[in-house]
Amino acid sequence: MYSAVTQDIQITVLPEFVPERSNAEQAMFFWAYTVEIANQSDRTVQLTSRHWKITDGNGKLEEVQGPGVVGEQPILKPGETFRYTSGSNLTTPSGIMTGAYRMVDENGEEFDAQIPVFSLDSPFVRRVLN
Repeated sequence: MYSAVTQDIQITVLPEFVPERSNAEQAMFFWAYTVEIANQSDRTVQLTSRHWKITDGNGKLEEVQGPGVVGEQPILKPGETFRYTSGSNLTTPSGIMTGAYRMVDENGEEFDAQIPVFSLDSPFVRRVLN
């Protein structure tokens, strides 16, 4: 589990390799990840957009931006959480993801809540020890 806190917004990510949606021979590797966004502040906030940075095992960066998450722009009152599951596929057996959610509070102040860097690992990763 990976976690980061920005302005009392805690983002926790749990990635999981999905072998039944992957095929190593065809260089197709799929991960599901569950994200929990917890509003630990004393103000209401809304997630308006996302910006993901996905880097494969060869260092190739892909950026994904768009409104909300999984078709929603959740509003979180103090103490509330929002959880969703999504997925990502790579052509390498490992990679990393990170990014930010654009949030706006009840006063119209915008800020980026950081998504922690998390590892995408599969059983197909070849480890080399020095």
